[in-house]
Amino acid sequence: MVALYSRVSTDKQTNVNQQLRLVEYAKQKGLEYNLFEEVESSRKSRPVKQMMLQKARAGEYDAIVVYKLDRFARSSTELLLDVAELVKKNVGFISLSENLDFTTAAGKLQFQILAAFAEFEREIIRERTIEGLRRSKEQGVKAGRPLGSKDKRPRRKSGYILKEARKRQDVDQENGSFKPIENYLDSRP
Repeated sequence: MVALYSRVSTDKQTNVNQQLRLVEYAKQKGLEYNLFEEVESSRKSRPVKQMMLQKARAGEYDAIVVYKLDRFARSSTELLLDVAELVKKNVGFISLSENLDFTTAAGKLQFQILAAFAEFEREIIRERTIEGLRRSKEQGVKAGRPLGSKDKRPRRKSGYILKEARKRQDVDQENGSFKPIENYLDSRP
């Protein structure tokens, strides 16, 4: 069973071309499939994709098939994080246009190479940021946001621990682990 995912950015666009290619691929390979169609997705909100990923995490799909990489993810970082999670959970990822199939040995090698380049890019950015902060500090520039009106009075601390516990609980729930909030109140990061 595979998940076929198509996405357009506005309701004035159509998924038809993507869906035709995806269904054709699934039929040629003799695969059972469910079709997921994302329409009018905002920058941060793609509920259909999140629902599909949740089902993939639960083991309902052997692979996710997309027509093109940019239809699945909006950035290389998002792509690598999502695909890394899928590969870790033994869910394949196939992109038809780019001819990428991360279910094969060669595809897994390609993914590792892509991930290595992304990590290299992140490290370069990190090094540049550290160097820039060091230079600014030497020039006497104070790091951080400028002081504002809220900084003149003490901040309220109530609710902070519960808010942080809920954040950790949400992250775990996205990864399929459901625990009561009490478990997060006792264990601080």
